[in-house]
Amino acid sequence: MASPAVAFARENHQRFLSELKDLLRIPSVSTSEEHKSDVQKAADFVAAELRRIGMENVEVVPTKGHPLIYADWLHAPGSPTALCYAHYDVQPPDPLDEWVSPPFEPTERNNNLYARGAVDDKGQLWMEIKAVEALMKGHGGKLPLNLKFIIEGEEEVGGESIAEYVRKQKAKLRADFALVCDTELFAPDLPTLCVGLRGLVYTEIEALGPKTDLHSGMYGGVAPNPFFGLIEILSQLKDSKGRILIPGFYRDVKKPSTDELKAWKRLPFNEEHYRKTEVGSKVLIGEPGFSVLYRTWARPTLEVHGMPGGFTAPGAKTVIPARAAAKVSMRLVPDQDPDDILKRYTNYVKKLTPKGIETKIKVWSKGPACVVGTENPYIKAATLAMHDVFKDVFKKDTVFIRSGGSIPIVTDFQDVLKIPSVMMGFGLPDDNLHAPNEKFHIPNFYRGIESICLFFEKLSRT
Repeated sequence: MASPAVAFARENHQRFLSELKDLLRIPSVSTSEEHKSDVQKAADFVAAELRRIGMENVEVVPTKGHPLIYADWLHAPGSPTALCYAHYDVQPPDPLDEWVSPPFEPTERNNNLYARGAVDDKGQLWMEIKAVEALMKGHGGKLPLNLKFIIEGEEEVGGESIAEYVRKQKAKLRADFALVCDTELFAPDLPTLCVGLRGLVYTEIEALGPKTDLHSGMYGGVAPNPFFGLIEILSQLKDSKGRILIPGFYRDVKKPSTDELKAWKRLPFNEEHYRKTEVGSKVLIGEPGFSVLYRTWARPTLEVHGMPGGFTAPGAKTVIPARAAAKVSMRLVPDQDPDDILKRYTNYVKKLTPKGIETKIKVWSKGPACVVGTENPYIKAATLAMHDVFKDVFKKDTVFIRSGGSIPIVTDFQDVLKIPSVMMGFGLPDDNLHAPNEKFHIPNFYRGIESICLFFEKLSRT
């Protein structure tokens, strides 16, 4: 018999999409002080919808940063308890001139919905909420299992508030597993569960030289230049083949299992297509001896993201800056300890710092890698649910992948709450997360709702 929840969802496709557009119109950019009220507005919007669909004990929880949202429904004795996670904050939309349609005016083109936050993560947050609404309607005002929501507004700025909340509210957040909808399918129409994430250490190196900006004609050749200090440091963090040179950096790296490597080889991956369409570069770089998927999922990295400082406006100004900075991150893999890596990195940067320059290191975020076992009943039920939803378009079993990205809260759920996470995401590799023209493939929005409905129904029967 068809699921009554899925039937309700299909009858309400257009309303669900229209509501998502209303949420996407709120510019909840968590990195920007000028959008603080918009972030609050988005939190209130989500909380109001949770109340409307029948969730209980809905709270907008103030924090030092942006608010969290908590809600629960706990009237299914004997059934598992799910903790649903998502985030309502978004990245800045810059550069604006590269958007085909305005970032906060959701626009449909080619069966995609374009807007900042469409897939990361408002669209996937709305999938969770609409699945719960459909389950409520399909099951006579009840849910097939117990449910808690914890939704944050700081994922794009490090997630400090939710990390603190999880540690303080362990009893309140007690559950059997977490559902995290913030990942993607490996390929269009291929049901996918993410079972691994890289960790992250994100830093900013500040280099200090003269006491004030100086005229390069009068002082060039004698005054130390913080940019050259940074160049000297950064150039020695990696070699020409991409190997990181921090002493002891690779000491604890854990290799993927043989079975996992074999499964990756079976995935429909075309390196040339990936190079052209996703990366858009003439060549792919990285450590020799590892495949592209191995390098992006199971090898650590070090990248430079920006170097603020000095004169950057149009035109010329001959200045030796008093300070400059470099934003540097390292992605970590299982068994690498973020504190150990940060210590090794800090010591190495100090050692490389040239005379006349002082360096300081600020840590923006820090968290370990995570790999989820695939034998628990929650992953098994999710595997079956996604297969059932996708079987009409792609007669393949659900595949397991890792992600090169980091979702720090998954590690907190594992280490603090002692629960596994089911990372069930419906984005696509070309959805332009964090870039202009971000999109969400509309059929995947609907498939996501149906998959969550079936997933929760299967769990209630087990």
